[in-house]
Parts: sequence; C-alpha cells; structure tokens
Amino acid sequence: MTPAPPHLAPASHTAVDGTIVSAEAWLSDLEVETVRTDAVQSFLKQETIFVRLRTAGGVEGIGYSYTIGTGGEAVLSLLRTCLLDVLIGLDAHRPEAVWRALFSATRATTVGAITSLALAAVDTAVWDARCKASGLPLWVAAGGARPSIPLYDTEGGWLHFDTDELVAQALESQRRGLGGVKIKVGKPRGHEDAERLAAVRAAVGPGMDLMVDANQSLTAAEAIRRAALFEPLDIFWFEEPLPAEDVAGHRRLAASTTLPVAVGESLYSVGHFREYLQTGAASILQVDVARVGGITPWLKVAHLAESFNVAVAPHFLMELHVSLCCAVPNALYLEHIPQLRAVTKRELVIRDGHGVAPVAPGLGIDWDFDAIDDRRVA
Repeated sequence: MTPAPPHLAPASHTAVDGTIVSAEAWLSDLEVETVRTDAVQSFLKQETIFVRLRTAGGVEGIGYSYTIGTGGEAVLSLLRTCLLDVLIGLDAHRPEAVWRALFSATRATTVGAITSLALAAVDTAVWDARCKASGLPLWVAAGGARPSIPLYDTEGGWLHFDTDELVAQALESQRRGLGGVKIKVGKPRGHEDAERLAAVRAAVGPGMDLMVDANQSLTAAEAIRRAALFEPLDIFWFEEPLPAEDVAGHRRLAASTTLPVAVGESLYSVGHFREYLQTGAASILQVDVARVGGITPWLKVAHLAESFNVAVAPHFLMELHVSLCCAVPNALYLEHIPQLRAVTKRELVIRDGHGVAPVAPGLGIDWDFDAIDDRRVA
C-alpha cells in the first residue's frame, strides 16, 4: 500500500500525559472600561471566575467564566466544594468525558446559571491544556473554519447615550472598518427608539449593519409593535426582545416581522437552543461560552444551528469567542466589547474590521497574572 503524503498522514496521539493532578479556582473583579447601560441594568463590574489546572505531563490550563456583578462567589463556592475534586485523575485530552463527569456531579443543580458558569470555567481550562499539549490554537483544534471573523461594535450604542453620541460612535466604528454597530433599545416609547435608530441609519448609510438589543425588556405585543417601527430602517437583527423563557412569544414575533430575531446570551443549555430552533423562534443564536457551560457545549450549539441553516454570533467575551467563531463555518459576527485589557498583555488583533484568531497554542489569551492577582477577591 502506498503511504499517504506527509500532509495527509494521520497525526499520532500526543504523548503528553493529560491526567489532571491539581486544580484551583479564584475570583477576581474587573472594573468596567466604560459605563454600560441597557433597558434593564447597568454593568457594574465583571466578576471573573478563574480555574487553573495542571496535568501529569506538566501542562497548565487556564479557564474562566464571568458574571456582570452578582453571583460570582456562588460559582466559586460550587467549584471549590464540588467540581475541583472531581477533576483530579481525569484526562484533559478528553473534554467530553470531563464535562460529563462534572455535569453528573452537579445533577441536582442543573440546568442553571450558576452550574453552567462553573462548568465553563473548568471546561475552558481543559481545552486550554488540551490545545497546549497538542501544540494547536483553539480555533484550529475546534474546527479551523477560517482565521478571522467580522466585527460589530456595541460599546458605542448604550442606552444612556444621546442621539448625537450614538451617531458619532457609529461613524467612528464605520471609519475603523467594522461591519456593524448595535444600539440598545427600550426607551419608554417606541418612537424614541425609532428616532435614535433613524439618525444613526441616516449617518452611516445603507452599507453598514445596524443591530438593536432590547435586553429582554419587552412584552411580545410591544416587541411586535416596535419591530414594525424598526423594519423601514433595515435592522440587521432584533436581539433579546423578550424574556428568554418566553419561547412562544419569540415565535409569535419571528412570525410577524421580517427582522431576524437573535437570542442566546441568557440560555444555559444546549436543549434550550434546540427548543428555539425547532419552533422557529430565533434565526440568529448568540451562544455565550461562559453561560452555556463551556467550549464543549458551545460547539454543540454551533453545529446544531448549522444543521438548521442558522448563524451564530456569540455574546461578549470577544477574546475567547474570536477563536470559537473562527472554528465553525456558520459564525456571522464577533461582538466588540473590550473587557480584558487590564488583565492581559496583548489585545485582540483587529485587521480590516475583522477579529483575528490567536495562533498560540491554547485559548490564545496572554494573561497578566500580576494584574489578575491585584484584583483577587479574598
């Protein structure tokens, strides 16, 4: 038999021992870089839950998840009292087996936000170690669809900005080559939202995508009414119009409008995404790697969406999501919200309006551990 050419030959299994021999978790608070407001809340701080694990082969994996101001200590407690002990002796080369063991250990509290955030902190650490052991960057190890992903900006669209500020920020994003901007909606009256959006559309013209985000603040009836106001402005998507548990309301809205309905940042399991897809309640999925339980379930959601011919455009965490977007073929956009600059040594690379996937083995986030330690919560 003729041997395969070297570039097609199967890779040998890594010889590095992936047995997890130690694990620790801690909480660090990150200040917000800008004031952030939407229809229901303000972003006060990022409670960042870190996990560090080490394998018998000498590889270190760093993972993390987050909350936007509350619940971080509950996530940390679940890790310390339950999950970290379960990790010891498991194989970091086998993220599916690790994730399932952790899920089984927390069955009494699944599916839920606290458990999913804890699972994500571990799962991202496992993938970091696995990729480092294999010498591959995450975007390649998880699929390798493409090396970069288009960016849209959210930092210029907060609800407290007046119309002139929204316009100025949108024009700056356009000048930088970003493909779209997202404007927060949820003013007391629909015409206020529409007037702000109309001013931005007039300024940027038809060639820039304009997204809107209601942050779960509307009823189905009001969302249907506002969608009708927004349709003439060629809105790219209508994000989180209703509470995430209102699948029926999202289905009614999706059936009533030409605007794509985007959901996902407040869904915490693969099954919840399946329900939205099966009922036609969403046409863009904004799956958040921390909130869905890590990279392992994130990839399942992305591939599930692909089977429905639906795109993914993940929420927040651009420093991690850039690699996941580049891993799968149906990623649409990466959300630009810088949040890790105070605790990393290198920023996300942006080229021609695209986020570029890191090439270093692992997650590709260059942590500044001195800065992280300075922000540790006792």
